[in-house]
Amino acid sequence: MAVTLRLPPAAARFTGAAAPRPGRPTPRPSWLAAATVLLVCVPTGEKDVTAAVHVTPADLASLALVALTAVQLLRGRLPRLDRAAATLFGAVVLAAAVATVHSVDPAASLTGFVRLVQIFVLVPAAVLLAVRDRNDRRLVLGSFVLAALIEGAVGAVQYLTRTGASYTGQPIRAVGTFGALDIMAMSGVVSFGLLAALGLALAERRPGGSRPLRRAMWASAAFLAFPLAVSFSRGSWIATAVAATVLLLRADARLAVRGVLVGAAAAVVLVGGLGLGASGVTERLSSIGSVSAAPDQSVSDRYDLWATAGRIWQDHPVAGAGPKAFQQLRDSHAPLRLSSGSDAADSTIGFQREPLLSPHNMYFLVLSEQGLLGVVAYLALFLTLLLGCLRRATGPGLAALALLCWVLWDFLYADIGGTTTVLTSVVLGLAARTALPGPDSRAANGPDSRGANGT
Repeated sequence: MAVTLRLPPAAARFTGAAAPRPGRPTPRPSWLAAATVLLVCVPTGEKDVTAAVHVTPADLASLALVALTAVQLLRGRLPRLDRAAATLFGAVVLAAAVATVHSVDPAASLTGFVRLVQIFVLVPAAVLLAVRDRNDRRLVLGSFVLAALIEGAVGAVQYLTRTGASYTGQPIRAVGTFGALDIMAMSGVVSFGLLAALGLALAERRPGGSRPLRRAMWASAAFLAFPLAVSFSRGSWIATAVAATVLLLRADARLAVRGVLVGAAAAVVLVGGLGLGASGVTERLSSIGSVSAAPDQSVSDRYDLWATAGRIWQDHPVAGAGPKAFQQLRDSHAPLRLSSGSDAADSTIGFQREPLLSPHNMYFLVLSEQGLLGVVAYLALFLTLLLGCLRRATGPGLAALALLCWVLWDFLYADIGGTTTVLTSVVLGLAARTALPGPDSRAANGPDSRGANGT
């Protein structure tokens, strides 16, 4: 006769676990986290980039995730956030609230406050609570891989059939389903998927790991390298290289060396031998070395935007100018040589000038709009997650470490905005699950996860 042991409610509260409810299966919020990632691929049409609010299907799924998580918390089916997570997320909310109250335009900053709380607090906290075990983590990471394969396939076709966005006057730039006005979106999705695939493949190297899954992930990562290359995004290339290096070094230093050799050999075969993207990729790679000595117009504009953010911060040093205030104050603080916008063109929109509405650096954006209070709050969150992931990441947690490294590095020359912004939230939630383990963290990280002392 089988015997089932159940924790009494008092013991469940003591351990931080929710008391089991017999009879009905508890909904798995991780499915909504995976849906949030996949719905990013749904085309939303060309949008007015100057509009205050853009609500996408992925945003709606993320809000449904937050709602379901809140309901399960109220019913006692999920453990509460631990003190460290609550403190870090609460500091971000407080900094954004203070900046909104002291904004140069509080009414306009209110929508920015809501967006910041969604992206950096509510959705990451919901993902942190939704990922209960190893299967949840595989599900969410697998959704990153699937979304990347979808966008990568579309992008590859765009390059091969010359139906993409304009690059050096030719319609060859892979942009996936996002269009020329969201030029960086596809490269970000593909980068996330490539890193998630690498992380899952490395996680399955342990004894008892799934060989078919490992092979599928290696194959997915290999395929995604091509659409990433023909996205012609220098920022995504660099961020992916940095994140993959951290991932491989954390998993196996010898494997990192082999990975570099295999990657170099594949690049020689694809670009040098088969000529896939040869001229554009080679030209773009060579331009990386000239960003400081002889920067092109896009790089020069980025430097000027950073300087503009610094000047805004000097006028509002403690609480900042308020969320969404950068675009209002840009012209009064920018140098005269700053361009009015960047060029965008494809077969759908024709040629357009896209205004430069942010400093294209998340850290400068926070500094100018939320001041020193915001910088301290965000850096505390980011550094805690990074150090925690470096210390604890094993199994599927390796992918969370890689995705977090990509985001933090990309923030050096990009900021939140566009259709794929909500993916940043999911990444932060996965990283929080690894770096800020709660009572059920061993189940989430897998049987090979390390304890709090790194042993």
